[in-house]
Amino acid sequence: MAGRRKLLIDQDTLGPASTNLQSVALLLNAPDTEVLGIGVVTGDHWRDQQVRHALRLLEIMGRTGVPVFPGAEQPLLRTPATTAAWEQRHGKLIYNGAWDLARPGKWAHPRETRDLPEGNPTTAPSAEVAASAYVRLARAHPGEISLWCAGPLTNVALACRLDPEFPTLVRELHFMGGSFRPGTQAREFRHTPRREFNVRFDPEAARIVFRAPWPSVTCSPIDVSNATHSTPGLFAAVARAGTPLAHYLDQFGPRGRPMWDEIAAATWLDASLVTHHDDRFIDVNLDRGAGHGDMLSWVPGTEPGLGEVRARVQQRIDPARFFAAFTALCSR
Repeated sequence: MAGRRKLLIDQDTLGPASTNLQSVALLLNAPDTEVLGIGVVTGDHWRDQQVRHALRLLEIMGRTGVPVFPGAEQPLLRTPATTAAWEQRHGKLIYNGAWDLARPGKWAHPRETRDLPEGNPTTAPSAEVAASAYVRLARAHPGEISLWCAGPLTNVALACRLDPEFPTLVRELHFMGGSFRPGTQAREFRHTPRREFNVRFDPEAARIVFRAPWPSVTCSPIDVSNATHSTPGLFAAVARAGTPLAHYLDQFGPRGRPMWDEIAAATWLDASLVTHHDDRFIDVNLDRGAGHGDMLSWVPGTEPGLGEVRARVQQRIDPARFFAAFTALCSR
């Protein structure tokens, strides 16, 4: 189809379904979007297990021509050991993603994989690593590719370091991450409103990304999505489509959970879903104290001028239009 928008997806594809893969499904099913590949990074789970979830989703959707690029297995600097030492000084974190070994379905070895509830994939990932693929594709299509991210930013930081021109070659960066004034009583944000998992899991990578020369940046933070939850009725509406994807979402789609990544995907597809946004310079706190990994932001004109990126920070959406878009795209 002529005029389709080229897109690279960078995601920690925890599955089955989940906010992670449901957002990927939205982007894959958008008729005006050409997904050039999916890069997978360790975040909610280890990279290798998440690669398998992504491959299986593509099989279910009949989209196995979309390559899956394995990305970073670990953050740039943080490790479970350094995180444990930080917690001894500053208190326990609510969520540690792949490192939350006390949670069901988590394990210590990054390359261990286990059977998937939705069935194991029969296809294989690309032999090319994510950062290398991003640079190659950006150079092949300068100014044409949007980079959509909804996991820790390790792969993107590595691409920036691999080729310093990479940020200038993409059309835009649109990422789900960060927290400013989330207005939620969830434990994770009640006392630390600036602390959000995608940024905090690899803050050094976020610093590289937040100081790179992107032509345009959109931030879809917790603030815009934390109050919008999936419902049984939403999945029942999708199930009526009777497609393999609809059956998959009806079986595995999480009920009553915030739709973090789905909103980031839907608002990239249709920016008019956003009813209010803030114009801010953003960065991440790398001081080794209690605020390590927290978001920083400034009104334009008050930023320190150390290279911080200017971003369109989403604040509110039209929920009815979002749910309608989710249902329509997942029913295709």
